[in-house]
Amino acid sequence: MVAIRVIREEGADPSVPLPSYETTGAAGADVRANLPDGAAITLEPGQRALVPTGLRIEIPQGFEVQVRPRSGLALKHGITLPNTPGTIDSDYRGPLGVIVLNAGQEVFEITHGERIAQLVVAPVVQARFDAVESLSDTVRGAGGFGSTGRG
Repeated sequence: MVAIRVIREEGADPSVPLPSYETTGAAGADVRANLPDGAAITLEPGQRALVPTGLRIEIPQGFEVQVRPRSGLALKHGITLPNTPGTIDSDYRGPLGVIVLNAGQEVFEITHGERIAQLVVAPVVQARFDAVESLSDTVRGAGGFGSTGRG
């Protein structure tokens, strides 16, 4: 198990739970909105906002934390994250905020303490990029964007 160190931002509500796995088989830990003075954020259709979590995290080198949407919010309300998956690098120590987008057709209100996203811890492999004169051939070749079937 990888340990992610967590510290609360100054002024954050300590009663808002830390990220947690809601089931034993969950890959993502739910993270919650920690809103100043407990005030809600109202998102009109098409609007996005940076939602504070009140947290800063320390990720071990060799890992990243991916920020992903919650499927229930996406299906029921059209709430998603426009930069999915968002990546938090191991050397970042700033505030953890989640960019939330209302892709639905109704106004959506994010309330204090609400689960807004999930965090997935993943190993990182860094590559070396080498300039070459040619690439090896494959059956697929340069085909992309639907070249192997519908969509």
